[in-house]
Amino acid sequence: MPAPRTLMTGLLVGESPRWHEDRLWFCHWGADEIVAVDLDGRSEVVVHAPEVGPHSIDWLPDGRLLIVPKHPERAGRLLRREPDGSLVPHADLSGLPSGCNEIVVDGRGNIYVNGADFDFLAFLERVQSEGEEAQRVPWRERPDFVPGFIALITPDGSVRQVADGIEFPNGMAVTPDNSTLIISESFAGRLTAFDIAAEGGLSNRRIWADGLGPDGICVDAEGAVWTSSGGRECVRVREGGEVSQRIELDRGPFACMLGGPDGRTLFVLAARWNPADPFSGPRTGQVQIVPAPSPGVGWP
Repeated sequence: MPAPRTLMTGLLVGESPRWHEDRLWFCHWGADEIVAVDLDGRSEVVVHAPEVGPHSIDWLPDGRLLIVPKHPERAGRLLRREPDGSLVPHADLSGLPSGCNEIVVDGRGNIYVNGADFDFLAFLERVQSEGEEAQRVPWRERPDFVPGFIALITPDGSVRQVADGIEFPNGMAVTPDNSTLIISESFAGRLTAFDIAAEGGLSNRRIWADGLGPDGICVDAEGAVWTSSGGRECVRVREGGEVSQRIELDRGPFACMLGGPDGRTLFVLAARWNPADPFSGPRTGQVQIVPAPSPGVGWP
């Protein structure tokens, strides 16, 4: 595949990319922003909300923006951006085990969020402070690791947990027929799939692909998933684990999204991870783009 081209620089960490209204939208972690950038590199800060700390985003079918906040005082709520720009509560998530990480809205208006009662940065600091032997223990096998969950928010506003035991939940995607939800289990190094019932519940949990380092994901029209391999590359993987394309990067990918006029542009949000000061240190974050062999489908 062609080498990626840099579309935007000067970011801390970009996450939760979404193609919407002819631009790539994403959360700019550390700057408390939601940014939109077009294919010519013209960018705009659409939302600046330090009191919220936008963590991940998606849209309702009627076009209103949903925001998962990271600020501790807002972590028990899902927020909605109204046409006048105001941020209002959309759903009360305080009954879930913890604050939330990623979000995806399917084609029927069902909202899925995931999370874990788990401070990743504190966990990472503890790992790095231990000896070499302790560091060889897989992170999901450490006694201080807490598995996560997936919750469903239906269009009538009800909230319920629909899956648990997720080993560090990250990006989620729903297939275009609304039949399957795929989630990144980052600490397990795998993509996991669930069947979606008519009322939105999840069942038939199974390994979709293994041996990866998945984070933010997207699905293409041939049924493949773009994700990270665990190193400095994005991979296109088919169900069962066959990798059909690799894109080498000079920094770690945090999430990817298919978009552009024909859906065949792969956007990769990448940065050099600085565990000592990830959200206020050097601005190594970028948006990189590369042509993709198949257009994006499904949600996000």
